[in-house]
Amino acid sequence: MEEAAIEGKYIYCIIAVKVKKTFGKIGIGCRGDELYSICFNGIAAVVSNSPIIRYRVSRENTLAHEKAIEEVMKKHTVLPVRFNTIAEDEEKVKKILEKEYSKFKDLLNSMKDKKEIGLKAIFKEDVIYKDILEKYKEIRILKEKVAALPSEKTYFKRAEIGEMVEAALQREKEIYKKDTLNTLSALAVEVKINNSYYELMIINAAFLVEKYKEAEFDQKVNELGAKYSSNIKFKYIGKVPPFNFVNLVIET
Repeated sequence: MEEAAIEGKYIYCIIAVKVKKTFGKIGIGCRGDELYSICFNGIAAVVSNSPIIRYRVSRENTLAHEKAIEEVMKKHTVLPVRFNTIAEDEEKVKKILEKEYSKFKDLLNSMKDKKEIGLKAIFKEDVIYKDILEKYKEIRILKEKVAALPSEKTYFKRAEIGEMVEAALQREKEIYKKDTLNTLSALAVEVKINNSYYELMIINAAFLVEKYKEAEFDQKVNELGAKYSSNIKFKYIGKVPPFNFVNLVIET
């Protein structure tokens, strides 16, 4: 009884189903807990048994959370729920579904037949700085002057060159970012621009794309890749759960 008292239901996502479904023994925590749906009036929460604890935000745990949602998404429209959401028991889950019923139904309808597609564009390091020297004459001339002077006399000039290169890099990023967004945004219902975590990253974006436009979107990404193949590397992450557009916060 003690063990049962500390067990709860870890909630991964919300889907639209009328009867109980199972999705494999892939629950968080490496215990082999079965993923299954708890239903209420045509919608359901996908859960697994779990101790009522606060899971550490680790790669292992977040991947388990995401992979569970990805597995469900193979056959269902999903509304991802925030990592570490655990309800006391099945009855509590049903009460949540009842309380948020209209909200969940509306979101499920709005997300139906849409997928999130992620795109990162990164400058090739061995190319972009060479391009900047060729394109920005003032940087090239100053660099040549500094190269002819003793190193102990060029500290401030080298710092100035560094600042000029950084400014040029930002200008180049904006040029390519604008073209990428202009090309792809028209094919998306919604676009989310995320922070770039690398100085050579031009764009880190997520696009919510309707199913019937996926092929055209893929084609446009391929065209961008071909157009800028000499100096940009595109990383395309296709058809993932809509984490950037839905991340339900459920009070348990």
